[in-house]
Amino acid sequence: MVDPRYIGVFHEVVRTGSYTAAARSLGYSQPAVSQQMRALERALGTPLFLRAGGGLELTEAGRILAGHADTVVEDLTAAANKITAVRELRRGSIRLCAFPSASATLVPSAVARITESHPELRIQLSEAEPPDSLEALRRGECDVALAFSYPETEESPGDDVTGDDITGTDVLDDPMVAVLQVAHPLAGRDSVELGELAGQRWIAGCPRCRDHFLRSCGSAGFEPDIAFTTDDNLAVQGLVAAGVGIALMPSLVLSFLRHPDVVGIRVEGLRPRRVTAYALWEQHRIPATALLLETFGRIGAETAADG
Repeated sequence: MVDPRYIGVFHEVVRTGSYTAAARSLGYSQPAVSQQMRALERALGTPLFLRAGGGLELTEAGRILAGHADTVVEDLTAAANKITAVRELRRGSIRLCAFPSASATLVPSAVARITESHPELRIQLSEAEPPDSLEALRRGECDVALAFSYPETEESPGDDVTGDDITGTDVLDDPMVAVLQVAHPLAGRDSVELGELAGQRWIAGCPRCRDHFLRSCGSAGFEPDIAFTTDDNLAVQGLVAAGVGIALMPSLVLSFLRHPDVVGIRVEGLRPRRVTAYALWEQHRIPATALLLETFGRIGAETAADG
């Protein structure tokens, strides 16, 4: 294998016409240039220069290499410049996978902040609920996965896929609220205990949310009467507004989606779900990924301070 650095020195020797001039141009010593050219000749297995009339003359092999050296040096320089731009966040892309309510709330805030200070960065968004988003992270299909977990289930969002190679950045706690029809007798309350809703009919959400809901109801001493299940947050609110039942929903959802005929009431005694930004350990070394994780953490801290 030929060290690309040798090609750059060879190119400079050919351009300047001597080891001494190349050394002066590159800021090297003349012996260092001579050593690198001998190493290049050893790697290629043939001489590249002949000394003639007190100067250097290219051999046939040297002329062949010189014909390619310009392109090699240009390509390496272009690659180095692009890598520098990525390192300095002047170009590049970030692949983000997030759950829907985060895509509508946290993600726009993060993207706006990043693109304001780094307008050449591009963020690609895909959507998935945990643990699918964690599995996508493990497969290398995204750089950051924004996921949630429920403390009552005593598990992280994807214990089956997380490990020592994945780390999480805490974003925020997302409180749970009861979603009621505006005509519901409890609609005027500021808060409610989950046990007070034991006799109601319910609309249940996604599988992970539904598991948390069932565990919470069990802890409150009742088994809920589930009349309808759907993953669609807008459908949940429509069903509540129509009087089909009531629902338990994260506050993030109600912060951007609110049917005029429903209200959200804080549920006392329920611990919030935790929103976390996950990345592979090695991804933290990539400036764009580190920037996105830091931005989510800052947004979460500001949200907690405001709330």
